[in-house]
Amino acid sequence: MSTDDATAGVFRQRRAGVLLHPTSLPGTIGNGELGPDAYRFVDWLAHCGVRVWQMLPLGPTHEDLSPYQCMSVHAGNFRLISLQQLVELGWLDHAALDPHADIDTQRKVRLVAAHNGFLSHAGDDEREAFRDFVARHGHWLEDFAFYQALRADANGAPWFEWPAPLRDREPEALEREHRRLAGPIEQARFEQFLFFRQWQQLRRYANDRGILLFGDVPIFVAHDSADVWAHREWFALDEDGGLLVVAGVPPDYFSETGQRWGNPHYRWDRLAADGFRWWIDRLRTQLDLFDLLRIDHFRGFEAYWEIDAREETAVNGRWVPGPGAAFFEALREALGDLPLVAEDLGIITPRVTALRERFGLPGMKILQFAFDGNADNPYLPYNHEPLGVVYTGTHDNNTTLGWYDELSDSQRHQLYRYFGHPPDPMPWLLVRAALASVARLAVVPMQDVLGLDGAHRMNTPGVTEGNWRWRFDWEQLGDEDSGRLADLVSLYGR
Repeated sequence: MSTDDATAGVFRQRRAGVLLHPTSLPGTIGNGELGPDAYRFVDWLAHCGVRVWQMLPLGPTHEDLSPYQCMSVHAGNFRLISLQQLVELGWLDHAALDPHADIDTQRKVRLVAAHNGFLSHAGDDEREAFRDFVARHGHWLEDFAFYQALRADANGAPWFEWPAPLRDREPEALEREHRRLAGPIEQARFEQFLFFRQWQQLRRYANDRGILLFGDVPIFVAHDSADVWAHREWFALDEDGGLLVVAGVPPDYFSETGQRWGNPHYRWDRLAADGFRWWIDRLRTQLDLFDLLRIDHFRGFEAYWEIDAREETAVNGRWVPGPGAAFFEALREALGDLPLVAEDLGIITPRVTALRERFGLPGMKILQFAFDGNADNPYLPYNHEPLGVVYTGTHDNNTTLGWYDELSDSQRHQLYRYFGHPPDPMPWLLVRAALASVARLAVVPMQDVLGLDGAHRMNTPGVTEGNWRWRFDWEQLGDEDSGRLADLVSLYGR
């Protein structure tokens, strides 16, 4: 099946989705996880007629918790592993986490105990499943597990600050440390086994109820990651592993100084010469996890903003041609069925649009961007296209109520004038508009379903502290909100 056919299959009918990262689920201490509340959320989606659960990248994060700066493009976040499920398997004794102690340390201790329980109590089928998992995912798992063990042994120091023999992957040094850290390496393998096992169980549960899981693939990779350490040849680094140029975007809607993300840029010429194999393997893993994928910062495949690593902001940079059509041709040839959505926000040129349309990829429309008084604004509902995804806002936007609270009187007048002064309160005015759109998929952040203000936003671009920590509580979700969402989903044929 071609990319076009695969995408058309997902978009053949109108659907509604809710955007909620699993860490934002309620229930456990620290963050949400793949336990009972994840299944309860699936049941709630099905009850409301919502057929898509969209989320952010699932990889292991750094201390800032950003899912767009993960330590691996393949691995799952250990914080999402449900400890309760391990208790139910008999691999772990029940013990509540202490909210006053470091949650990550407690989780790690419990996961080590679960590994011991697995070794003592797992049946033959479960042991065979673990061996099969390690063999199937070995092409990335071995580097990641080794990286995790070395990083922990270095007290969390990034790989480019390790002793030169380990930083530069000298064979003798790697062999010696691999023997010494055999236990932590096996623990890292086991944790990934748990994550993938629990995720696939949740995915089957959702799919059986008619719900698709919609994932997110960041275009760039964190400098301090297993991928960059293991494959320095694919990235623009100096001989010591330091950054030469970094990724970001020029000044835009979100920031007057642009966004300096700090990720290393790819050596696209080398990736192309290898047939984009690294990217193909990356997407193959994500397609094992999700039914639909958003490609973040799609415009970077046509041209990307390159910033000298010595620059403190993203103002001084330059546009550099990306891999373009050759990249997507290679993906289509290798993977065939590839349901993708292009995140085409920001500075979008005709060339970027042409690349997206050439491969039949749906784009994104954000209603919060629509009401600037310009009748040609592409985000206005009458300018939407069927093959597209419409949002009230995304994880990078304020909540719709928070956005509305910050509008001027003239902007509010323009908004209500457009809709004919309807009685719907915010944020339901924009929720209704999203669900009524001709776009085949309409996605509403959970904060907008709950009617929450700007104090509940997930991320503020350009701000490094306090992001990615928002969680909801079941008590916030009243029958009225659920009923209103279900009614609108039904009314607009989703």
